Amino acid sequence: MSRPVTPAGKSRHSCPLCRKPASAEHSPFCSQGCRDRDLLNWLGDSYRVPGPPADETTLGELSKEDDGGLDR
Repeated sequence: MSRPVTPAGKSRHSCPLCRKPASAEHSPFCSQGCRDRDLLNWLGDSYRVPGPPADETTLGELSKEDDGGLDR
């Protein structure tokens, strides 16, 4: 699904972070700075799905089931 683009190379949609017009080069963002800021938000756990807090027994069970993946 492509976004409509104006002749100036700008999308008619706005940047999800700063609401400036989105750039086709950095879609869906307006600039490399907003792209980087969004990536940092993902890496820094700023984006989370709301839900009930995990209890200690669940966390303990998860650590026992650890399969020695890439985190080690």
